[in-house]
Amino acid sequence: MSYIRSRKHPVVRSEASLTATAATAALATLLALPAHAEESAPSKRLKDIVVSADAEQPAQDRSYKADISASPKATATLLDTPQTVTVIKEQLFREQAATTLTEALQNSAGVGTFYLGENGNTTTGDAVFLRGADVSGSIFVDGVRDTGTISRDVFNIEQVEVLKGSAGADIGRGAATGAIALVSKQPRLADSRSGSISYGSGDFKRATADVNMALTESVAARLNLMIQDADVAGRDRVENNRWGVAPSIGFGLDGTTRVYLNYLHVQQNNVPDGGVPTVGLPGYTSPDPVARPFITNAPRVDSENFYGTTNDHDDSNTDMVTGIVEHDFGSGFSVRNITRWGETDQNYRLMSFLAGTTQLLTPVPSDPDSWTISRSANNKNVTNKILTNQTNLRGSFQTGFVQHTIATGVEFIREEQKTRTFEAIGTLPPVSLYHPDPNSPNYRTVLNGSYTKGKTDTAAIYFNDTLVFSPQWQISAGLRLDHYDTKYTSVTADGVVTTIKSSDDLVSGKVGLVFKPQQNGSIYASYAVTKQPPGGANFSLSESDAANANNPQVDPQTAKTYEIGTKWDLLENRLSVTGALYRTEFSDQILLDTDGTFYRAGEKRVQGVELTAIGQINEKWAVNAGYTIMDTKVESPTGQVVVADGSRDLAYNPKDAFTLWTTYRVNDALTLGGGARYVGKLKRGSDRSVGTPQYADSYWLLNAMATYQVTDDFNLQLNLYNLTDENYVASINKSGYRYNPGIPRSARITANFTF
Repeated sequence: MSYIRSRKHPVVRSEASLTATAATAALATLLALPAHAEESAPSKRLKDIVVSADAEQPAQDRSYKADISASPKATATLLDTPQTVTVIKEQLFREQAATTLTEALQNSAGVGTFYLGENGNTTTGDAVFLRGADVSGSIFVDGVRDTGTISRDVFNIEQVEVLKGSAGADIGRGAATGAIALVSKQPRLADSRSGSISYGSGDFKRATADVNMALTESVAARLNLMIQDADVAGRDRVENNRWGVAPSIGFGLDGTTRVYLNYLHVQQNNVPDGGVPTVGLPGYTSPDPVARPFITNAPRVDSENFYGTTNDHDDSNTDMVTGIVEHDFGSGFSVRNITRWGETDQNYRLMSFLAGTTQLLTPVPSDPDSWTISRSANNKNVTNKILTNQTNLRGSFQTGFVQHTIATGVEFIREEQKTRTFEAIGTLPPVSLYHPDPNSPNYRTVLNGSYTKGKTDTAAIYFNDTLVFSPQWQISAGLRLDHYDTKYTSVTADGVVTTIKSSDDLVSGKVGLVFKPQQNGSIYASYAVTKQPPGGANFSLSESDAANANNPQVDPQTAKTYEIGTKWDLLENRLSVTGALYRTEFSDQILLDTDGTFYRAGEKRVQGVELTAIGQINEKWAVNAGYTIMDTKVESPTGQVVVADGSRDLAYNPKDAFTLWTTYRVNDALTLGGGARYVGKLKRGSDRSVGTPQYADSYWLLNAMATYQVTDDFNLQLNLYNLTDENYVASINKSGYRYNPGIPRSARITANFTF
């Protein structure tokens, strides 16, 4: 069996048995943990789950642990929510000097960008996989879906919430295995001014500022700023450059009616990364084994090589205007309305490549410097728009002996996506395999006048309720109805217009039973359903193929999730530990093959174990840890090979994954920290390519951090990444011709200050 293997990763024995034993032991430990706390009456306990508009804690008391979700749709504390929900707070990703959503999500085990994309369609932005599925279309900001294939910066983000399992009752249409919710910073009635300046490997330069001012006793304003100019360590010519501004103002912050007005603008001017050929990696063999077997022994390609051109770019502009009105009625009821207009424009060009039999040329077999590969232009010019108004009513009341906490509401959403197409002018020459030249002066691409436009109007109503029957027993349930109308228009360069429409209703739901043996612990079982209708993931409809998932006649893709688990707040509620067993079943999946045809991939299921520990061991020692093991399978194969090694597993999903970040405050001035991240073997998809590695091997990454408080208003933070200089594959594409090399050993120093 061919594969990609890190040269520095040690061989371990009985990997499957070791991980299974570890998972079983850890879960047993969680179930057996003691809990000591007094029980309280249901009405008293329910008072603790009211969601505050200002989720940020005072700077001196910031912990990794969150007790509640920032979502107004939540009807129970995280402890009593019968679903795996991971909250990643700003304190955590700031200590890691993380700058993007993808980097912040590495604090949740098994979540990451593992798929590089097809040879003509390299993925861009936050292409995140979670529990066996791509959730990049289910990213939300303040409860509103955020479309666009861009990389999101966290300079204006207070926390990131990862909902694992079917989340359709909360979000409507979406990914089968979860959703990601970002919570924006809001003004508050406390003066604070802070900033940071960073410099690091890869000529990384970044500065941020966060200024909050109380203007009156009830009015406050906040301004967040960010600018970044950075190359990427270990890669030639790849750049991540952006700047952003996020002003906001709040009125009536000390009263029963609060109004927030927010604006966000982010501009990015990046040079995208199309990856590196897998030629020479372990597991690689000749794509032309009969005529050119010598390619099997070809030298490894330099992982710093850049195979694009000087004209490659990934430019985007994001604008978001948000108005939020909150009112407390008294008697436990409150209402929240959010209105948002948002637009993201992305103009993208990347030279992609293939290295198959016909694309990899070897004119002088004995001279690898003469070898070349062919390239093609991958262009994207896309505008995404959203206009929405959403109203949520929350409250608590009692019917007989049952205490209710409800969240109900209506949503009206219009989403649009316009995609323009290009044509090439000139000839794109092949590029040297080992010494690529980025100059291609006689080749360019221009818009040809054709485009597609998808528009989806959605009206939704939902009702969530947590019913407390006694201090020990409660049920959380939710139901959501979405009515959507999708219109897809295709316009050719000569003006031929084709229009396809689709309209339907989607019903999603969830129900969970919670048993509380102690006030600080819960044991639960839950069931939930999520659906993705035709065009729901990409605003695109098609009638050309009856098997196309975007054909209006095709039933929505459905996922059902079953989960049992336990959650405990320990050490005087400073530390949250959780354990869950889950299973998600996908309906018969329709996938796009590399030859442009669609096929039914069979029913899929993902099942596994997830364990977490988040919070404070003591006043000085903080920890965020997670472990997951996943077993993925195509249950009813139809003869189609799913992954390259011929197995029935799902591609781009590590079988097991681990994440750890911990810090210890040595004294008032010095804090030391570090972390480890493990990603299991990644199998790639199958497109009948020859000679390419069948999977990317597992890897460990070790990181470290130290901060020193120089004065009350100034500290220095040093972050070290990949301490062992692990040589690993961060993501791989379906054919196995390309991969993204992981970041080598690198460093970053940050000056944090208040003023």
